[in-house]
This record gives sequence, C-alpha cells and structure tokens, in this order.
Amino acid sequence: MKHCPLCVVSFMALLSFSPCAFAYLDPSTGSMIISAIIGLFATAALAIKTYWYKFVGLFKGSSGEKKPPSEDTQLNRDDVSKN
Repeated sequence: MKHCPLCVVSFMALLSFSPCAFAYLDPSTGSMIISAIIGLFATAALAIKTYWYKFVGLFKGSSGEKKPPSEDTQLNRDDVSKN
C-alpha cells in the first residue's frame, strides 16, 4: 500500500501543531498507571494459561477424571505412627 507524500506531510504537520495540555501527573498517578499495566499483563497471562490447558486438553482426550495418587505420594500409616 503506497502512501502519497502529501498525505504523510499533512499528517506530520497536524501532529506538530497540537496545543499544550497544561496537565500534571503526580507520582501516585504514575504508580497507579504502572500497577494497572502490570495487572493487565498478569490477567492476560492467566487467561492465556487457562485457555491453553483447555486447548491442549482437547487434543489429549482427557475425560476429566483424576488419576489416583501413586503409592510414592501416599503416606504409609506405619511411617506416621513411628514418629
């Protein structure tokens, strides 16, 4: 897609003639913005992780049933009573 030189020059000219905003952002506002950005990234990461496991589960054919824990992870009652 070609951009005409006149369009690019007029766009740059419009950007250069913006009025002053006379705005002030104090440090707490900056902290709030950074916290919001971090929260958005964390939320997006959690959503991606959740839906990724659901997506992978479709191809693995998991039936949703949990496997019983192996004998290694179960506590032996004799070991508990010895302590």
